[in-house]
Amino acid sequence: MRKRQTHLKKGMQKAVLSASLLICGTAAMAQSQKSGVITDSNGEPLVGVTVMEQGTTNGTVTDINGRYTITTKKPGAKLKVSYVGYEDRVITPGQSVVLKDDNKMLNEVVVVGYGTMRRKDVTSSITTVNAEDLNKGVYSDAASLLQGKVAGLVVTTSGDPNGTPSITLRGASSLRTGEAMQPYYVIDGIPGVDISMVAPDDIESIDVLRDATATAIYGSKAANGVIIINTKKGRKGEERTSVSYNGYVAFDHVAKTLDMASADDLRGYAKANGLTLGNDEGANVDWQKEVLRTGVSHNHNLSISGGGKKTTYMVSLNYQNREGVVKESGMNRMNVRSLMTTKVLKDHLDISLGVNGMYGTAHGVPMWNEGASVLDAMNYYSPCMPVRGEDGNWSKATGSKNYNPMSLLHEDTFETNWKRMQYIAKASLKIIDGLTWNANYSFTNNQHTYSAYDTHNTQIEGVSAYNGKATRNTYMGHAHTFETYGNYDVTISKIHKLSVMAGYSWEEKESGDGFGLWVHDFYDDYLKWNQLSYASSIDGIPAVESGTKATVRNISFYGRAAYSYNSRYMLQATIRRDGSSVFGKDHRWGTFPSVSAAWNITEEPFMKNQNVFSNLKLRMGYGVSGNALGFGAYTAIATYGASGFFDYNGKNWRTLAATKNANPDLKWESTGMFNIGIDYALWGGRINGTLELYSKKTKDLIWSYPVSLTEYPYGYIDANVGEITNKGIELTVNATPVKTKNFTWQTTLNLAHNKNRVDKLTNDKYFTKEFNQGDPMIAGVSANGYTQRIIEGEPLGTFYTFTFAGYNDKGVATYYVLDDNGNRTGETTTAPDNERDRSITGCAQPKLNLGWNNTLTYKNWSASCFFTGVFGNKIYNGSRAQYTSPEMFTNGKNVLKEFITDRPATDISGNIPSDRFIENGSYLRLQSLTLGYTFTKFNGWLQNAQLYATVNNVFTITSYKGLDPEVDLGGISPGVDYRWSNYPHTRTVMLGLKVNF
Repeated sequence: MRKRQTHLKKGMQKAVLSASLLICGTAAMAQSQKSGVITDSNGEPLVGVTVMEQGTTNGTVTDINGRYTITTKKPGAKLKVSYVGYEDRVITPGQSVVLKDDNKMLNEVVVVGYGTMRRKDVTSSITTVNAEDLNKGVYSDAASLLQGKVAGLVVTTSGDPNGTPSITLRGASSLRTGEAMQPYYVIDGIPGVDISMVAPDDIESIDVLRDATATAIYGSKAANGVIIINTKKGRKGEERTSVSYNGYVAFDHVAKTLDMASADDLRGYAKANGLTLGNDEGANVDWQKEVLRTGVSHNHNLSISGGGKKTTYMVSLNYQNREGVVKESGMNRMNVRSLMTTKVLKDHLDISLGVNGMYGTAHGVPMWNEGASVLDAMNYYSPCMPVRGEDGNWSKATGSKNYNPMSLLHEDTFETNWKRMQYIAKASLKIIDGLTWNANYSFTNNQHTYSAYDTHNTQIEGVSAYNGKATRNTYMGHAHTFETYGNYDVTISKIHKLSVMAGYSWEEKESGDGFGLWVHDFYDDYLKWNQLSYASSIDGIPAVESGTKATVRNISFYGRAAYSYNSRYMLQATIRRDGSSVFGKDHRWGTFPSVSAAWNITEEPFMKNQNVFSNLKLRMGYGVSGNALGFGAYTAIATYGASGFFDYNGKNWRTLAATKNANPDLKWESTGMFNIGIDYALWGGRINGTLELYSKKTKDLIWSYPVSLTEYPYGYIDANVGEITNKGIELTVNATPVKTKNFTWQTTLNLAHNKNRVDKLTNDKYFTKEFNQGDPMIAGVSANGYTQRIIEGEPLGTFYTFTFAGYNDKGVATYYVLDDNGNRTGETTTAPDNERDRSITGCAQPKLNLGWNNTLTYKNWSASCFFTGVFGNKIYNGSRAQYTSPEMFTNGKNVLKEFITDRPATDISGNIPSDRFIENGSYLRLQSLTLGYTFTKFNGWLQNAQLYATVNNVFTITSYKGLDPEVDLGGISPGVDYRWSNYPHTRTVMLGLKVNF
């Protein structure tokens, strides 16, 4: 028995030992090194492929031969293989594998007019910017998010919280300003929506339609390009309601101030030159410091979304409060968006209902010319004057239009309230496979109220005698938009793809419905504009303001047909027939066609054996679009307005006079554009982008021409005469230079060059001698202060000034004398002739625009740096011209230190327009720098959270001496730095938090 127990014990020991050896052997096998090779479809090794053991942080990358070597940690481990431009694969350790090209980029859905397309099938120039690639910063509007992001789209901004950016796409194509030069906005398929209805946090992506083959489907409103904004929506099949919050707090301070003379500088200059210093009350005040502050802003966005198999929903609430760096300026705004979509009729019919709202208040400060601008007064008001006088009131200097900036801030105030509501209904019916019919309806109403008050203590000339003046007006409007269109898509024999779209649109907009008045003589200033009946005086009918109610209707028919042969050859044609009530009776209808073709070269058999290009597509097209933006109901017809009074039977009656001539031949401006584009992707998409060349010709430009009063009741008439050409080239490069297991560097570069030229301004019927623009209103220049002229054969923004020749032996500024051919005679003069001695001295049009973004990720860390640049343009430095004028010192106002250190005291002539104030406007700016960290390990109730910090306007490399080289490049007088309206650019530090529950 004992022997049997001993034998059993020895047997168990052997079994345990064998099991231990087996386990150790298995563990050794599980942790053994395994190697394999990763290649592409052509057998070429792929370098830098990430190979990760699933469920662990254990991983490696392939070497120059495409080989990986890894020691796995778990029994039965699986490896995930991933590489940019290729499909992910899951393999066993030691397995070699061939990666297939990832066509995700080519199969990406692109939003086009009235439908979507695979990017692979697109024949037009369309750029998509996703939410994560939009600009980071404190922005009040969606347009600013695109600055530097799209080649050919020039966006210029300022630090004004109530300002709107200037936007130009592929060059200016109108002589009308404002809305006429802006792109056309489409939000979630609804055209013509004000972009203030969308909070930046609600944007999913933005599609920019750049060439006429893409924009022609929007016809008479698309000559300046079309920007399609797609907002975030609920997603089908979400297991739970998703809640996300995004908020930030930001601190703004002025990036740069002008180097103005101090009180000691002025006193020393006056003493050294034996001059009398005016407005010297013994003070030493830095007025820029008095006016400016650190602006604190905060933004909060809360969104709730979800959905099941049939119904999705989304609701978002956004609140923004933004302080300007100029005291008393700022804004606050609340946006609400909601959309619910559900399926009925056995999933054949999708119905969507949405309600969107916006309420905002803008607090402004005086920014008018003639000295009544805080931005101007903080520079020109003498530092020798105290903030307040001995009586406790704001100090008041002698001289005309010489205002204490603190008085302007506190005694002359105004605000604007905006209210907008939008109601949306959409339906999409799937009739048969491939055939869908859509109907959209939108109703929008809006109201804005302007209120202003000038107190008893206002210093503004002409207002100070009113003993308190209140102004208030309110205007309302609404718009109906109905569109219905069908899309039919069919694929025949797997290689022939046909898409057809046809539709109808109807729009009606009503505006100008409002009135206002101003009253004065208040006992005190406590209630300001909030109780107008407390005023003692109203100056009769002249104190009453009224709008003219106007209704504009547009009707459109449109269609598109697209054919694709095996995704190799694509052909597309569109046409739109627009009718508008705003034009002459014989020109209310216009037709806007386009045709484009594309060749996917990489789909050809002879490209299958190459391993460089994973995509190479050639696009070509021509289209015509129009510009009906900025027209009113009475644009083409004669109008009359109140002009004065006359006495009849002892009573005053209004006189009416012509205010505009009728022009039954007035029609929309039309733009024809030819575009050639190349889409490319190399090495599986690791480098990709586009190259575009275009030629854009705009005809029938509208200008107000003088006419004879013997033939017309009014002295000017709006007529279609001018022509403008824009030609350019655009390059976009997207690349992933580095991708390892934990680190990725992605970079995007876009470059754009545009050449603008005015081809025609007059004809035999309508003619005017001068098209002068850009008067910076410089002290001592009472007439002919313009700095630019629109000239046939030259671009918009052409500077037309005298040429500075230095100082003569008496220390007085001189200018070159020109002959009748515009050549220098060798003579100089201190009093140049306005007609003879002016010449072209520069151009505000940039030769190159740049945007360069870099995104780096390391594990849960992310960082991005974004550069913008403008090169080859000139700026007329209006601030420098004004603050170095001898008239400023003579009138007891402040000047730049340059006036004291670099300008001869003997130069007493005014600063007439000359090239000495035209400066190089080129700059390179680190626009934004962002660092973020994402927390992911939570207990389930929280998906992730990201903390981030952003600095905007980090630094700027430029030789420009003004406040900032980023001046308005839109309109018909680009590149003029107007001192009274150039709100300082700011440097912003922003701290934010994004949370997904």
